[in-house]
Amino acid sequence: MQLIFAGFLALKEYIALHVLTCLIPAFLLAGAMVSFISKEAIIKYLGASANKFKSFTLASFASFFIAACSCTVIPVASGIYYQGAGLGAAFIFLWVAPAANILSIIYTGSILGAKMVVSRISAALFMAFVVGAIMSFIFRKEEVKRMQDISDTKTKIISAKDLILLILILATLLAPNYIIQKGPYLDKVVVWLLTSLVMVIYVFKVKPLIEIKKWLKESWWFVKIIFPLLLLGVFIVGVIGKLLPQETIQKWLGGSGIFASFLATIMGQIMYFATMTEAPFVDTLMKLGMGRGPALALLLTGPGMSLPNMLAIAKVFGIKKAGVYILLIMLLGTFVGWFFGNFVF
Repeated sequence: MQLIFAGFLALKEYIALHVLTCLIPAFLLAGAMVSFISKEAIIKYLGASANKFKSFTLASFASFFIAACSCTVIPVASGIYYQGAGLGAAFIFLWVAPAANILSIIYTGSILGAKMVVSRISAALFMAFVVGAIMSFIFRKEEVKRMQDISDTKTKIISAKDLILLILILATLLAPNYIIQKGPYLDKVVVWLLTSLVMVIYVFKVKPLIEIKKWLKESWWFVKIIFPLLLLGVFIVGVIGKLLPQETIQKWLGGSGIFASFLATIMGQIMYFATMTEAPFVDTLMKLGMGRGPALALLLTGPGMSLPNMLAIAKVFGIKKAGVYILLIMLLGTFVGWFFGNFVF
């Protein structure tokens, strides 16, 4: 009963603190990208046939400005993917946005110092390019076929009205976290309500009802696919958190050994961290003896991946792609923690 209660407690906290100000804007943004952005623009700059270095760099740079947790970013990344982005670029969004967005980077610096920030950014970018390259290579045949199925009709990239709408939706996702960094959650809700009100007024002023319905239909598709698995994953994480004694975790995370980094990576992959919550958690473990290398691994994989995230990725992108991605993050997170722990810190 205690385990079940822990699972429902995790669900209660997740729904109370993340659905309004994170998931709803993310789903609306994903639906808007599918509805209003031309496939040709995505294909040209982020598609499978685009220059890998340029597309990966663009995806990584854009991801820094999306303050999203591992669950919130899934509808955004999948929306880009289904619009024609290459698999590598889509998975870079999936990784960098939660692992190293500018909001979490600033917060990390204020708690853990500049050296940890530089290490986190460089490690996240290294992992992003490796993940993007390997995912693109392994699934290259499938990508070629997918690109053939996408229409190449030339149309305008996006209208000025639709661009303003996307910016307003993005504001409802980012403003609560950027403007309200401390204080009660209700303050974030107020900011979200105000930005959402502006967005709704604008939508009904410039968009016909038929386009609004199409947008909401696309958004609802992402909700149906992703949201139930997020809830299931959060419940399981709550149960796991109850089962793991904190003393045992602290005992095995000291030093800079390969196993300590591996254990930190596994912890990060399973547990759920909302963006910015990883920094104070890691700071607490470091004060209790956690090594700086394993701390970096947990800083990256904690917000970058989670059990709900894994389940949703498998549903949206397929089990094979999810399996390769999860294994890559496991290996890269372990390597990064070991390397920085022994040669940087």
